[in-house]
Amino acid sequence: MKVTGKVWKYGDDVNTDYIIPGRYMELTEPVEMAKHAMEGIDPTFVGGVRKGDVVVGGRNFGCGSSREHAPLALKYAGVGCVVAESYARIFYRNAVNVGLPALECRGISAAVERGDTLEIDLGGGVVTNLNRRTKLEFTPLPPFMLEVLEAGGLVPYLRRVDDW
Repeated sequence: MKVTGKVWKYGDDVNTDYIIPGRYMELTEPVEMAKHAMEGIDPTFVGGVRKGDVVVGGRNFGCGSSREHAPLALKYAGVGCVVAESYARIFYRNAVNVGLPALECRGISAAVERGDTLEIDLGGGVVTNLNRRTKLEFTPLPPFMLEVLEAGGLVPYLRRVDDW
C-alpha cells in the first residue's frame, strides 16, 4: 500500500484543538468535520489540501483530548497519511481505528519542507522525498494493521472478517 502527496508540515505538540477546534465537537458527520481540519493552526489548510496529501508533524503529534474528531477531520479532508517524529498514543490508535495511516518516522521534520512530494510505502517502511531524492526508513506496518487500514478502519475490518 502506497501513499503519494504534498507535504503540509507542522511542528511539535500539534494538539487536537489545532487539528479541529473544540467548538466543533458537536459535529457528527466527518465531511462537516473536514471543513475545519487544521483550522486551529493553519487556516489555509482546508482550501489547499488535496486527496492523498501528507501531514508531517514533529514530536507528540495529536496530544490533547482523546476525541476521534481529529483523525476523522484529517481523513475526510483528503489526507492520505500522517507522518510524525512521535505521537500522543490515543491519537495514534484513533487514527488507525478510523483508517488514517499514522507513521512514526525519526528525522522526518528535518527531511521535508511544506510542498515537497512524498511517496510512502506503508508495508515496505520507506518514505521517499521525490523533490530531494532522499529516503527515510520507518518500522513497516504489520500485515494486520495494513489490513485494517485497507478496510477503511477497525469497524469495517471487523465487519469484513467476522461478518457481524
